[in-house]
Parts: sequence; structure tokens; C-alpha cells
Amino acid sequence: MKLYYDKDADPTALCGRRIAIIGYGSQGFGQANNLRDSGCDVIIGLRSEGRTRAKAERAGFRVLPIAEAAAQAEIVMMLVPDEVAPEVYERWVAGHLRAGACLGFSHGFAIHYGFIKPPSDVGVFMVAPKGPGHLVRREYTRGAGVPCLLAVHQDPTGDVRRTALAYAVAIGGGRAGIIETTFREETETDLFGEQAVLCGGLTSLIKAGFETLVEAGYTPELAYFECLHEMKLIVDLLYEGGISGMRYSISNTAQYGDMTRGPIVINDETKRRMRGILAEIQSGAFAREWMREHRQGRPRFQQLERETREHLIEKVGANLREMMAWLRRERLVDEAEN
Repeated sequence: MKLYYDKDADPTALCGRRIAIIGYGSQGFGQANNLRDSGCDVIIGLRSEGRTRAKAERAGFRVLPIAEAAAQAEIVMMLVPDEVAPEVYERWVAGHLRAGACLGFSHGFAIHYGFIKPPSDVGVFMVAPKGPGHLVRREYTRGAGVPCLLAVHQDPTGDVRRTALAYAVAIGGGRAGIIETTFREETETDLFGEQAVLCGGLTSLIKAGFETLVEAGYTPELAYFECLHEMKLIVDLLYEGGISGMRYSISNTAQYGDMTRGPIVINDETKRRMRGILAEIQSGAFAREWMREHRQGRPRFQQLERETREHLIEKVGANLREMMAWLRRERLVDEAEN
């Protein structure tokens, strides 16, 4: 594994090169602001009806139509959602890329699965922060950073990797560590982690635990605290010290229950299903399913989203969080500004 820090990058690789950030969602917000604070020339490319236009303008950025931004830049960073990236690229970016320019991504999805196919005379790289853009911004302002993955897909000029490394450092990645990988490895492991563990696995486990307690007659508020609220306490310990470090901080009773009952819930059958999820990711079946869902207007997506909003755990949680004033003071995300 190759690991890089600030000292390994050449910041002059970005000098005199305008960077167009396409999109101003979570990653666009975080990366654009960090790049500007690192002294880079940054413009924002958005559709005229884009919801985030006012946020970018309030932050002091020059906001242009996507095609105009792409035409004015030497580095075009695609930070729009995976499902809209192919359309945005074909309609507004592809025809404005100069030979020798760089096209960047923070997720390998569109390139790895072939939804975007850049011309051979354009450099293609990926700098993928291992955290949401709002965290990328917060850690940078604290003088820290979020680890990043770096990969090069095309290098017609021979200096794309140098450019990508400088970009990763400019958004704060070099303070925490930059790991070199490939588009395939980043895409497939990222999708698997999201689906099987970090998002899909975790939220399903939380809801199942909550439902088990409530159906057994326990108070929903208590079930919320035990199965969702306290998750952060455990995750923070895992983040700092791994599994053993977390177990050091909990009671012996909790640790024994962890080691003896955890494998009953998450077992060989769970791993078998995880391997099935990974196979769908590796084959491209999930990517094709998601793009088809998007083209059809996302009916299943919207139904599942609605079911989640209507779940008792969300209603109970909203009421409890209103009682926790400190959560509002320490919010990572302010939807009006970032």
C-alpha cells in the first residue's frame, strides 16, 4: 500500500490551472471551499435551475453554467451524483474538454462501469475523501483532514498523478493520509461497504433491534436510545481504537454479550448474503439496476424513502432530538448553507 502526505506532493502542480467544480452538494461544498482556502483558482459549474446555486453564490464563488465552467477550466471535477453524472457529462462537459485537461471524480462509479468514456487525450483521476463533504470541510477548518483515496485512469501527459496528488493535498487529504488505489477497487469496496455494513447493514440492524424491543412491549423511547442513539458512543470508540479498543471501554457484561451473542445475529448466513451483494457489485448488476431505477423516475427509491420517514423510529427520534439542544449547536450539516 502506498501512502502519501503533504510533504509528498508538489503544490505547484495546480498553479495557474483553474479548477471547475461541477456540483455543489456535500462534496462540492467541502472540496471547493478547501481548494479556495488552499489558494486555488476555483469556479463552480451548475445547472441554471440547480438548488445549490444560491449557497455557492453566498459562499462567494463565481457560478457559471456547466458548459461554460468546463470550457474555462484546466481541471474539471465531477461532483454530481452518480446517477446524473453521465447525462451532465454528455450534455455539458464532453464537448468542452481540452486536450491535456484533467477530468476528476470522487467516486469511480461512472468510469469503472463505463457510463462515462472520456477521450484518450484527457487525463482522468480520482480523489475520493473517505468521509462526507461536510466532514471534509470541518476537518480542514480545524487544521486536520480526512483520508483520501487516489487513482489514475488515464495519463496522456504523464503528470496526471502529480496533479491528483496536489489536488488531494489541497482539500486536506495529505494531513491525514492519501492511499493509492484503482477505480475498480475503490468503486467495488465503497459500494459494498455502503450496502452491507455502513449504511444498509447498519440501518437495517438498528431498525430490527428497535422493532424487536417495541414488539416485546418496551417503551419506544428507550428502544431508540438503546438501538440508535448510543450507536455513536460505540462507533466513536471503534473509530479510535478498533474492536479491542471499544471492548476495553465497555463493561465485562457487555463484552461477553458482544462476543457470544453478536455471532448469532451476524453469522455465516449473513456472510453468504454479503457475498451475493458483492457479486452483484462486481458484475455491474447493481450499477445497471440503479441507473435503470433513476431513468424510470425512482419509484422504488421514493417508496422506500417514504416508508423510512413513516417508521416509528424516525418519529420517536425526531421528538427526542428536539429535547437535545446540544445536537443543534454541534450540527455537522446546515441544509441552508452547505
